[in-house]
Amino acid sequence: MELEYSSALTGAGYMLYEVKQISILKKEGLLDKEIRQKVLEENLFQYEKMSSIKRAFPYILKRVNVLDESLLQLITQESLEIAKIINLYGIMKSDRLFFEFMNEVIQEKLQRNEYLLEKKDVNSYFTIKAEQSDFIASWSEATIQKLKQVYKKILLETGMLKSLRTGELNRLIIDEQIKDQLRGIGDIQYIRAMGE
Repeated sequence: MELEYSSALTGAGYMLYEVKQISILKKEGLLDKEIRQKVLEENLFQYEKMSSIKRAFPYILKRVNVLDESLLQLITQESLEIAKIINLYGIMKSDRLFFEFMNEVIQEKLQRNEYLLEKKDVNSYFTIKAEQSDFIASWSEATIQKLKQVYKKILLETGMLKSLRTGELNRLIIDEQIKDQLRGIGDIQYIRAMGE
């Protein structure tokens, strides 16, 4: 089943801490509604506003729900570097527009050994997508701007972007455990999209 395009990342960016909290509860065997209840009652995300938790929660849960048992194990037990890459995979796997950005912009640049993400690259990506999809074309300029910021911030927090100012790209070092797992479940395209 192909994912629909979504602007959900405007309200649920990188959020590694939140993803790890939900992953831990998932590993403990809690059901989605039990996880939601626990997150809200105990303010596990440590947010000031309950409305922020309620808005972000469904997207974070969706991201965690695309992770299999092995990836849940890795994201909760292994290093921060491994968790970052699994979170990036989760974002791509649960957000079609972001996956296509990684696949069509970042992967292509890294394949050509171009290590600069320029404003025009991001702008033209969104322009092309708006031409291909009436749904994306209907989004406000503010939504598109916010998504551009969030995409860059995700790359920055993952370590693929050295700085927002320079736009300099880095290759990720992807742990063999992650590569083996993603290959094993037929998700090699996500490894490629990360520039491998």
